[in-house]
Amino acid sequence: MISISPPTSANLSHQGANTSVSVTPALALGWLHTAKFLTTAPQLQFLPALDVPEIAFVGRSNAGKSTCINTLTQQKQLAFASKKPGRTQHINLFALGKQSVTDAVLADLPGYGYAAVPKQDKIRWQQVMANYLVTRENLKAIVLMCDPRHGLTELDEVLLEVVRPRVEEGLKFLVILTKADKLTRAEQTKALHIMKLNAGGGEVRLFSATKRQGIDDVATLLWQWAHPAEVTEVPSDTPTQAPIAAD
Repeated sequence: MISISPPTSANLSHQGANTSVSVTPALALGWLHTAKFLTTAPQLQFLPALDVPEIAFVGRSNAGKSTCINTLTQQKQLAFASKKPGRTQHINLFALGKQSVTDAVLADLPGYGYAAVPKQDKIRWQQVMANYLVTRENLKAIVLMCDPRHGLTELDEVLLEVVRPRVEEGLKFLVILTKADKLTRAEQTKALHIMKLNAGGGEVRLFSATKRQGIDDVATLLWQWAHPAEVTEVPSDTPTQAPIAAD
């Protein structure tokens, strides 16, 4: 396994024997803001073997994946949103960590299910993603983007079945209901309830870049998953702001 500047106790106090970190949205968002491009790969064999936690973002084309990543990292163009949905067919890795120490990686997987993509390309990328989700050794969490106005698609259901064994073994799983601002409060409550029933034990969060909904909560959750030592969660007194990104 290749190590990318593994963190030391001097850099991350939570790695000490009996130490903990007070997790606030400001801490989590500050960490996510350090995201920088690491590499891109058209196939699994071109991805570097890493020994830091990897968090994969997946979802149907047009589900708001690029917007979500850019909003969480407070960078307008970190994740590329193609003008032709479904055409971006590479796995993009982004390194996270302060003081030039990489302690986690975000993986942006290609959007799937867009009708204009040739059938053979769809099949190939479904196989690539399935293999990635099943075999990537340092994968610690999966974040599935879902537009709650449309619910889970057939391909989303297939993805859930693919990752279910790993989730049962401890892989973290989060469904982000994007574009929540498009729903009424009652519709949000209903969508959240339905998705919790379908998430197979995973976490579910409502998210809106426009209304700034769910940003702090999701950021804190991702930080905790990437730093699985004992932590003390402290609520933020002041909402943390992050710029809005367009998908």
